[in-house]
Parts: sequence; C-alpha cells; structure tokens
Amino acid sequence: MARLWVLVLLLGLALGQKSGGGVGGRPYSPSPPPMAPGPVPTYPMPVPTYPGPVVVYPGGGGGFGLVPVVVFLGLALVAFLMVRGLKGAGEGPGASAARLRLALLKGPGVQGALRRLAEGADTTTAKGLADLLDEAALLLLREEPGWRFASYEVEHGSEAEALARFDAWMLEERSKYRETFRHFEGKRQVDPSYGARPEPGGRYLLVSLILADRRPLPPRRPLTLEAAKEALLDLAGSSPFTLLAFYLSWTPEKEEEALTEEELLLLYPNLEKL
Repeated sequence: MARLWVLVLLLGLALGQKSGGGVGGRPYSPSPPPMAPGPVPTYPMPVPTYPGPVVVYPGGGGGFGLVPVVVFLGLALVAFLMVRGLKGAGEGPGASAARLRLALLKGPGVQGALRRLAEGADTTTAKGLADLLDEAALLLLREEPGWRFASYEVEHGSEAEALARFDAWMLEERSKYRETFRHFEGKRQVDPSYGARPEPGGRYLLVSLILADRRPLPPRRPLTLEAAKEALLDLAGSSPFTLLAFYLSWTPEKEEEALTEEELLLLYPNLEKL
C-alpha cells in the first residue's frame, strides 16, 4: 500500500511539474574560415653535395668518435625522463565534475534575481561562464540563512569523462521541471504558454550548480551548513583557464510558485538536512 501511494505521488509530480529555468554552456572558440590554397612557390633546388665518408678507428683519435655516442645517450636519457613525466601526469586525477544542490526557503526576489542573472549572462565564453558562476555563488551566499537541504557529488576522470558526467547531470536536472526559460550557449528559449501553479504549503526553491573543471575538486563530504558553504566556494574557485562547462538551474522559475517539502524530497531524494 505504501509503495502504491508513493507511485501515485510520483505520477502526480510528473503530471504537475513546476516551472524551471537554466543557464550555462561549454565555452568554445569559433573555427576560422577555410582559406583557399595559393600557388605553390617554386625555388631553384641547390645541387646537393656530400662530404666524404668519415671513418672512426678504434685506438688513436678515438676521442672524437665518443662525441656521437655521448650525444645519443643524452638524448635517450631526456626522452626517458619526458615519457616518465607524461606517464606520471596521466596518472593524476585530471578533471572533475561536481553537482551541488541547495534547497532554500523561497525569499522575496530570489527567483527574479536568478532570471535576470541568466538573461544577462555571456554563455559562449569561459570568462562569461566563470562570471556567471561567481554571481550565482554570491546570490546564494546572501541567502545562506534560508538554506535547509543540500546534496553534493564529485567525480574525477579525464576531461572527456568530466564533460560526459556534466551532460548527464544537466539532463537529469532538466527532467525535474517544466522548462519555462533556458539560456544555453547563446540561445534563449522561453515557454510563454505555461501558467503558474501556486500550491498551498509551497515554500522551497531548489538551485543546482553543475560544473566540469580541470581542477581536482575535493571529494564529497558529510554535509553540514558549513560543508555546503565550503562546497559552493570550491566551485566558485574555478577560473576561465580551468572551466570546462557550467550550468545553473532552479525550480520553480515562476515567482508565484514554490515547492512543498513533500515535492522537494520526492523529486530529490538524496538531499541531506542541513
């Protein structure tokens, strides 16, 4: 009976999803247009000349013959050290992907501030995304007294693996709500047909920050209010030189809406109370 009740609640959530918004992207640089090949220049070819054979005899005069051997051994040693260094670098943690979810009490103007931040963000450059991350972290830090629940996940791997995890987490976030606003990599989408669905008892706002970065971010830790704040500051420590991708999402997006505690914990069951 309990399982049936949970299934009914989940079905009701799926049919009555609240509004949601998202902003971010993966920085990129446009490729230069292809250039038409010009005529191949022609130059007079010099007549090759070859020195006579150099013969090195053992014994007398052998000091000159040791020079090529010493050079060869030196080059071999340098190559060995370079290979070992590259192998050691490859064994490090490489890039990281992280997702921080914060459930906070809905404060006046927070959803509007998130929307304005998303509308004005530069989502096509690393600097623009890093600035977006900083401003989102600042906004959330100002709302710290209202933080009630959180979850934090970190995975390490290659840059390709970090970006793959970023994409998977971003899709999961978008599936949790009816997307009424999105600004991704310079493209904006708005759903004007959605009507706000206020519900008695709604008081929570869920904000998610998803990051792929070249830094080895600290591993997940048991969450307290202070640990959640440290995790947010770890993400905000990203820079345009290390940032691979960033996405900020929030639900509900409409200021008339808020999540009830039942909706919040059913949609995000891994949240921990702060």
